[in-house]
Amino acid sequence: MPEVVKRTERGWGGHFIAASRCSFRRNTLLEYFDVKIVVSTVGGFVCKDTNDKLFIEQIGHNRYYETMAFYSDPKDARYHDADVQRPIDFNSKWGIDHIDADDEANDMHEAVVAELTTKLLAGEVEHG
Repeated sequence: MPEVVKRTERGWGGHFIAASRCSFRRNTLLEYFDVKIVVSTVGGFVCKDTNDKLFIEQIGHNRYYETMAFYSDPKDARYHDADVQRPIDFNSKWGIDHIDADDEANDMHEAVVAELTTKLLAGEVEHG
């Protein structure tokens, strides 16, 4: 049995269809045996008003940043991107209700990665 969960940091948004317009994106792939989990955090969603002035928009109800986790897409043998139809529940904080919180978003992302890593090692995550 492996003693560690393999962790790979990736440079693209792992969820949210408009992630390319987010100034904050984290995407971490966790691998343990045949279980692959994507932890994704996005925020700083940049939009334009009718006068082409940029502003930061909420990405969901009362949040400017959010973290979600998903099993990877079993058909994606190359990138193991998220299968957004198969979310994974966790107990850590997952949303931030204010702007200019990249440092908090990093901490939030790391907490979810740590929680799911612990659960993988303890056998508490079902095989996707």
